[in-house]
Amino acid sequence: MDTTGFALEPGESRALSVPSGWSGRLWGRTLCSTSTDADAGGTGRFACVTGDCGWGKQDCAVGGAAPPATLAEFTMDGSGDMDFYDVSMVDGYNLPMLVAPQGAAAAAGGSCVPTGCMVDLNGACPADLRVASSSGGGSGVACKSACEAFGSAQYCCNGDYGNPSTCKPSAYSQFFKNACPRAYSYSYDDATSTFTCAGGDTTYAITFCPSTTSVKAAGAQGGLPLMNATMVYLGGDQLESATAAARLPSVLVLAVVSLALAGALYSSQARPTAQMTRRRTRDSPRGNRAPAH
Repeated sequence: MDTTGFALEPGESRALSVPSGWSGRLWGRTLCSTSTDADAGGTGRFACVTGDCGWGKQDCAVGGAAPPATLAEFTMDGSGDMDFYDVSMVDGYNLPMLVAPQGAAAAAGGSCVPTGCMVDLNGACPADLRVASSSGGGSGVACKSACEAFGSAQYCCNGDYGNPSTCKPSAYSQFFKNACPRAYSYSYDDATSTFTCAGGDTTYAITFCPSTTSVKAAGAQGGLPLMNATMVYLGGDQLESATAAARLPSVLVLAVVSLALAGALYSSQARPTAQMTRRRTRDSPRGNRAPAH
């Protein structure tokens, strides 16, 4: 990767190149700022309320996203020369995200289709999962997973619950799944949440805070829509309307693509996009599927 973090103006896009066989995650950081206290290097410390990587800079040279954070996960040119990808809320949710494959494989459909979570769930997040802003009247800025909130093996799918036979969807994971049927809602949500495209020429557009009408929700694996048309969340209200539009976050956001990480600065009206392609190197390790949760 030529960068581990960068800013985009509203509506701007940036192309990223990754090696063949690369596996990694992308996510967005929100409510970011630089402290006024200078560190030893003479600059302030950069930090974000959600998705922070703990590096203290806009780049994220080390560390992953602090949960809760919406994650896009990829394994490029994996088993059978296929790309494996998903959008996951196993580590919680902080902003809407859309991953849309592009190229001949995407045109063919099948399991090579858009995925993501296109609605703002922060307002509707259950009280015991909600992360509230310290300023702004306590409004929700992220939504924890039940594992993060309670730490129990039942929710974290570990210990006696460390296999798909014993770890089942909970009422909390169903909150995420009902709103975003194609996204991972808990660790063993593979059947409806992992997607594949032919490797090689397929590229992927990752859009933060996408319009709910930006892609057609047809042709998904198992017939699942990108979003539940009868359950669109607006600031905590559940609307029973197939035509309701989801409210976009009303804060400035620094979205960081973590391929080991990259990013974008945008407002609620903007829909910044990272375009991901691969470099054709044959000495990279090959994975079988998207990174494990």
